[in-house]
Amino acid sequence: MNPQPDIDVAIVGAGISGISMAAHMKLMCPERSFAMFERRSNIGGTWDLFRYPGIRSDSDMHTLGFKFEPWVHEKAIADAPAIREYLDRIVHERGIADHIRYDSKVVSADWHSDEAMWHLTVEDPRGWQHVTSRFLYLASGYYDYDDPHDAQLPGIDKFGGQVIHPQFWPEGLDYAGKKIVVIGSGATAVTIVPAMTDKAAHVTMLQRTPTWMAAGPSRDKIANNLRKYLPEWLAYRITRQKNIRLRDYLFKRARNEPDKVANFLTGMLKQELGEDYPLDDFQPPYPPWDQRLCLVPDSDLFAALKAGTASIKTGHIESFEAGGIRLKSGELLEADIVITATGLRLALGGKVDVSLDGETLIWPDRWFYRGCMFSNVPNLAIVFGYLNASWTLRADNNSDYICRVLNRMHDKRAVIAVPRLPEDHGMEEIEPFPFSSGYLQRAKHLIPKSAPTLPWRLNQDYLEDCKDFRKRPVDDGVLKFERLPAKTEAA
Repeated sequence: MNPQPDIDVAIVGAGISGISMAAHMKLMCPERSFAMFERRSNIGGTWDLFRYPGIRSDSDMHTLGFKFEPWVHEKAIADAPAIREYLDRIVHERGIADHIRYDSKVVSADWHSDEAMWHLTVEDPRGWQHVTSRFLYLASGYYDYDDPHDAQLPGIDKFGGQVIHPQFWPEGLDYAGKKIVVIGSGATAVTIVPAMTDKAAHVTMLQRTPTWMAAGPSRDKIANNLRKYLPEWLAYRITRQKNIRLRDYLFKRARNEPDKVANFLTGMLKQELGEDYPLDDFQPPYPPWDQRLCLVPDSDLFAALKAGTASIKTGHIESFEAGGIRLKSGELLEADIVITATGLRLALGGKVDVSLDGETLIWPDRWFYRGCMFSNVPNLAIVFGYLNASWTLRADNNSDYICRVLNRMHDKRAVIAVPRLPEDHGMEEIEPFPFSSGYLQRAKHLIPKSAPTLPWRLNQDYLEDCKDFRKRPVDDGVLKFERLPAKTEAA
């Protein structure tokens, strides 16, 4: 008899990616069993982990929301509690909740070729558990939950106040009347600075280099008006397509005509802050969308700057002192609290120790296949979201595709689906990320290889991917569907 796994699909992570896969399985593969292993006590992933003031989406919820579940709140740029409520409702209404195993950390996963299944080692409150599954779906995001990036800030041990990383925000932090310095200029810093001006004496954003920013409304007027006259699902679909195509246009325009887009963004900033806005604090040394563009919803950061409750300082740190931060210019930034919003550390596959027949899987030795599977790695998929669009767009695409793979396996009575790539393939390798962001450059040594063309490319074009998924069949001749090895079937 063929060995049977405990479950058909093991989903690692109960955030956006994992919930998308679970919902797609309910819709497309209802006869298959699955379990979701969530290392924390709640669903939500990023949106439950981060608890800093003002935490919100940096993409509109009509694209960060799932394609199968309309976002109906008035605000398109939503805060974390609203996002968690949206995810929680989906989990319970779609019968996913019973499949989630909380406080369950998948430590390792070893593929057994003779059985065509994964052997998982899971740590939960009962101790160490052994679980087998036919397919492994890694949906745990792309950054390290335990160890954020250490920017090696000089002399930070000399600081006499409190140092906080946004990833480990202390509950009930009292910052009323305190002088706060937020180190960093990315989306996290742009969110925290205006959110803390309500109680703080003053909030300063300290940046080494500026970031391209653009103000936008937190409410989508078109979406809210469409819902008045159209069915909910149709209004959502129209709004979603509008926002996808608008962002795609702006990104490609920035790549093709960077100077024009830079002038456009600069004009918007001058309109927000006045003609005498500080150029050195808002003029990055790189073109727009060479790093992710920061959204400023309802101009909240700019309003705080104009009100004098917040400020931006561009400079390099000489050292920390008991009362603040000394810059190389000689200026002292006084601080009671320092927040180190200095970036994340990438971790592929939730740091699960993945191996094939006992041999550790070296990710950089493999090639991306269709943005979610890997060369010569059987029955495994991962979610690595778009860097120039909403994470959920890739999560939904991957979930739909892998469910079609599972159904094709069933049709062919196969137990293995593996993208086969011969050693003499002769493909050219290109940069996996067309961006200069520090957190991506620091992680290049961890990332699988990417080719210039599909299907062996980690693409950053959602619309092109959608077209490819529609036209290229699942059974494309590259993805091989196989049964158990002959010796196992004979046994």
